[in-house]
Amino acid sequence: MRTLTNIADIPRQTVPDSRPIVISGPSGVGKGTLYGRLFQNHPDTFTLSVSHTTRGPRPGETDGVHYHFVTKDAFEALKAADGFVESAKFGDNYYGTSKQTIEEQKAKGKVTVLDIEVEGVKQIQAQNYPARYVFIAPPSEEALEQRLRGRGTESEESIQKRLKQAKVELEYAKVPGVHEKIIVNDDLDKAYKELEEFVFAEPKA
Repeated sequence: MRTLTNIADIPRQTVPDSRPIVISGPSGVGKGTLYGRLFQNHPDTFTLSVSHTTRGPRPGETDGVHYHFVTKDAFEALKAADGFVESAKFGDNYYGTSKQTIEEQKAKGKVTVLDIEVEGVKQIQAQNYPARYVFIAPPSEEALEQRLRGRGTESEESIQKRLKQAKVELEYAKVPGVHEKIIVNDDLDKAYKELEEFVFAEPKA
């Protein structure tokens, strides 16, 4: 008789808690790798949030797949109507996660995963929007710096900027009650198991 030892062995498992999952953590900590594995193991259960943006599509990008490309007027109108759970401006362009996008995926039976920076996390929490919060932490700041340098794609200025932002995010993660789960990504398999167990856990009373 075969014993199921991994949640991934169970096909099309229903998530007991359908609230969106907000994943944050410093750049280079491995967030994308972790939730990418979650999508791979459970393709009919989870989906990554597709943000709205006012910038134009880049070669190979498709509207509704990579981003929802909208005009600045349309973005501002949606924001004025309280249509975003979080939004931000980078350079001359606006980005935001719409409530409708999350609700549409929920109607399809999927749980939306949001990869959000710390300011976005604060915005969502300030609205008391129902969500679950996971923070992915590096084993140490030194380990994070090694990972960033190991990419071989970052300039020294970019690395220092990311490390400075990482300090902000790591300090915020220490605030009690901000995140329901903090996962230290010092071992990918172990970290993934923690993430998977968390997202499939029964909601607390």
